[in-house]
Amino acid sequence: METRNLIGNSYRPGNGNKFKAVDPAHGVDLPGEFYAASVAEANNAMDLADKAFTAYRNIGPKKKAAFLRSIADEIIAIGDALLERASAESGLPVPRLQGERARTTNQLKMFADLLEEGSWVEAIIDTAIPDRQPLPRLDIRKMMVPLGPAVVFGASNFPLAFSVAGGDTAAALAAGCPVVVKAHPAHPGTSALVAEAIRKAAEATAMPEGVFSILYDDGYAIGETLVKHPKTKIVTFTGSLKGGMALVKISRERDEPIPVFAEMGSINPLILLPGALKNRPAELAKLAGPITNNAGQFCTQPGLLITINGEGLAEFKTALAGEIKEIMSSTMLTPGICANFNKLAGNMLAEDAVKIIAKSEKVDTTKNNQGVPLVTEISAAEFLLDEKFKEEVFGPYSMLIVAENRGELEQVVNSLHGQLTASIYADGDELAGYKNVTDKLADIAGRVILNGPPTGVEVGNAIQHGGPFPATSDSRFTSVGTSSIKRFVRPVCWQNWSEDLLPDELKTSNPLNIWRLFNNEWKK
Repeated sequence: METRNLIGNSYRPGNGNKFKAVDPAHGVDLPGEFYAASVAEANNAMDLADKAFTAYRNIGPKKKAAFLRSIADEIIAIGDALLERASAESGLPVPRLQGERARTTNQLKMFADLLEEGSWVEAIIDTAIPDRQPLPRLDIRKMMVPLGPAVVFGASNFPLAFSVAGGDTAAALAAGCPVVVKAHPAHPGTSALVAEAIRKAAEATAMPEGVFSILYDDGYAIGETLVKHPKTKIVTFTGSLKGGMALVKISRERDEPIPVFAEMGSINPLILLPGALKNRPAELAKLAGPITNNAGQFCTQPGLLITINGEGLAEFKTALAGEIKEIMSSTMLTPGICANFNKLAGNMLAEDAVKIIAKSEKVDTTKNNQGVPLVTEISAAEFLLDEKFKEEVFGPYSMLIVAENRGELEQVVNSLHGQLTASIYADGDELAGYKNVTDKLADIAGRVILNGPPTGVEVGNAIQHGGPFPATSDSRFTSVGTSSIKRFVRPVCWQNWSEDLLPDELKTSNPLNIWRLFNNEWKK
C-alpha cells in the first residue's frame, strides 16, 4: 500500500507531517504512515488537473467509458484486502462493505453506459430559417460541456461509495472533469488502495496525466487550499453542516465564486398516520432496524417519528422498545463521531420534555466507540417550542413526536427544515385526507416515500438524493444516480457554426447516434 500523495501518475516523496489510521473498534493504530500534503503539492495537483482538462474534455465517450470500467475492474482486482482495510478503519462489517464495493463498481459502469448512450449532453438544435418573417432565425445549437477540474472530499460514512472512486468522482470523470480527491483522514488506507486502482486504470486506458490525483491531510489546510485554488471549478462534499458551510463560505469569497455541492445533514422525518398505527403497530416497530443499522450512520436514517395520539400508539411504543432493547451496539466510524453522538443524545435527554422509550441493553464491552441505540419521546407542543429538537443526532437515535390531533401534526411538519427524505405510512384511503401534509413533505424533501423506510438508496436514473437547505447546499441537484453528472457541466450554445466545426453531438449528421431535440422534435 502506497502512503504518499499521488499527483497524476506519480507518487511524490513524503515530506510532510505523518499520521496513521486508527481502528475505532480497538483504539489501535493501523499499519501505514500517511504523509500530509503540502500547499505546494495541492497547487501542483490542481495545475496538473487543469492541464489534463484541455485534453480530457475532448476524449470521446467510448474511451471515457472504457476508463470508468477499467477503474471498476481494478477495484475488484484488489480483492479482500480492500474490504478488510475498510472494515478496520471504519468499524463497518465486511458484509456491508461487500455491498458498498458492488455499489461503487456498479455506479462506475452505470456512468460508462450513460456516456455511450449519449443523450445526457441534452443536445438541442434549432436550424436556421432564413425566410422567417419578420426576422430570419439563425442556426443555434446547445449542449452541456464540462466545468473543469473538480475537488472531491471523501465521506466518513461510505469509505467506498462516497469516497475516492465513489459517485462524485464517477460523475465528474464521466462529465469530462479531472478530479483531485481530498482523502478522508479516517480511512486513508482504503483511499490509497482505491487511488492506486484509478492510477492503473488511467495508465491502461491512456488518459492524460492529471486526470486524477489524491492528497492526504489529517487537518483542514489542504482542503481549504484546494477550494481556494483558481483552477478549481467545482467542489463536492458529504459531511456535517459546519464543514459544508465552511467550504461554501470559502468558495463565495474567491475572486471567482464556484459551486460547492454539499450534502450536510438530515433528520428524515417519518410520519405514522392513525390508520397505519392502529392496524400494524408491531410491523411499524420494525423501524428499529433502519434507525440503528450500521450504528445509524446513514444520511437517510429516520431521526424523527411523527404520529397522533390514539389507538395503537401504546402497542407501537411497547413493540419498538422491545426491538431497541435487543439490538446490539455497533462501532461508530471514528472516536470523534461517537463522542459527538453521545454529547448530542445527552443534550436531548437533559431536557425535561424528552422521555426515554427504550435504550439498548446489549452493549459490546469488548470494543470501543460503541453507538448504543436509543429512542426518545416528546409531545408535539414541546417539540415546537425549541429548535434544538430539530438538530440531527448522527447515530442510532430517533425521537418520537406525539401530536394530539391532525392540526398539531401539520404544525410539526410545517416547522421542519430541508431534508433528504420524508416518509409517510398510511393504510387504506386515509392518505387522501392529508394532502396538506404530503404537499409539505414534497416541499421540504428531495425524496418522498410511502409505506417504506428511507434507508437504502437506489442508484439509478430516477433517484433524487438531495434536498432543500440544510440537507444540501443546492436542492436542484442529486448526488446519487446518473443525473448527478449535471453538477459538473454547464450549457454552451453554438451559433452559426459550420457542420465540420461543430462538436459531434451537435452535427446535423448525428455521428454519435444520440437522442436530440431537433427542431422541437426528439429524434436520432
